[in-house]
Amino acid sequence: MDGVDPQPSAPTTAEPVCPRHTDRVSYVRCQRCERPVCPDCQRPASVGVQCVDCVREQGAGQRQARTAFGGRAGTGRPLVTQLIIGACVLVFVLQRAGGDVVTARLAFFPVLASSEPWRFVTGAFLHDPGFLLHIVFNMIVLWQIGPILEQRLGRARFAALYLLSAIGGSVGYLVLADPAKPSWYTQVVGASGAVFGLFGALVVINRKMGLDSRGLVGVVAVNAAIGFVPGLNIAWQAHLGGLVTGAVAAAVLAHAPRQNRSLIQLAGLGGVLVMLVALAVLKLTTAGPAVYPQSSPHPGDRLTPVSFSASAWPSRTRP
Repeated sequence: MDGVDPQPSAPTTAEPVCPRHTDRVSYVRCQRCERPVCPDCQRPASVGVQCVDCVREQGAGQRQARTAFGGRAGTGRPLVTQLIIGACVLVFVLQRAGGDVVTARLAFFPVLASSEPWRFVTGAFLHDPGFLLHIVFNMIVLWQIGPILEQRLGRARFAALYLLSAIGGSVGYLVLADPAKPSWYTQVVGASGAVFGLFGALVVINRKMGLDSRGLVGVVAVNAAIGFVPGLNIAWQAHLGGLVTGAVAAAVLAHAPRQNRSLIQLAGLGGVLVMLVALAVLKLTTAGPAVYPQSSPHPGDRLTPVSFSASAWPSRTRP
């Protein structure tokens, strides 16, 4: 009996699957390695798409983009500025919730500068808890100029500039305070010493870039003049200290030569910090031992606050 040959079946081929997600079928292929790539692993390319592995491989071989002053170019989001504003707002909420305790523990006092040196920095994150416009004005100005400097300098350099300006504001107040007068026993709070440092830095950076700063200089002059208005209780000394420190720090960043620029900038900023510490030590050494008023047996008792920005607090008692 003659048999009938069965009809041959069509060869079967496996469906293409994503190497990273083997349970997902994909007929789209990477333009570089030609492997299947699922929607979650697709990255847009100049032509078609590429897989995440090829994108990562290409990125590893590329140099990190740099700003004009040597910093790493960010993604456009002013992260450091946002963190500073967030920290100031958080501390302000704690000041409102904790009464005088937070302010008394963190505010800058010339009389406590040698025994509690962290106050040189922490005072710049405090504001008048009884005067909402104090923090509002400072944060608005910070948001206006902070992202500009952060984009031009890079995040790390901008953060260093801000912290140095904050310390410079405290040192400025300390150097110009008189141990024989109430200013030596006055607590100082506010971010505007650091903000004035950013003003000074932006003028220097603009000049280096060939940009017009006349309007900015006018704004700085008006704000500086407000510090001398009687009755506003403004620490103009801190404004001056922050302004000078910010300008000097920005000059270090802007004028460092390209060769070994990062190392020179780091050394220069370190030199600014050393200079601030030396000024503070010299002032505290020449001021002699603290002599507290008879009504204040403890260095934290009944010290009158003064802000780095417009504010007029009543006298407060440190617990």
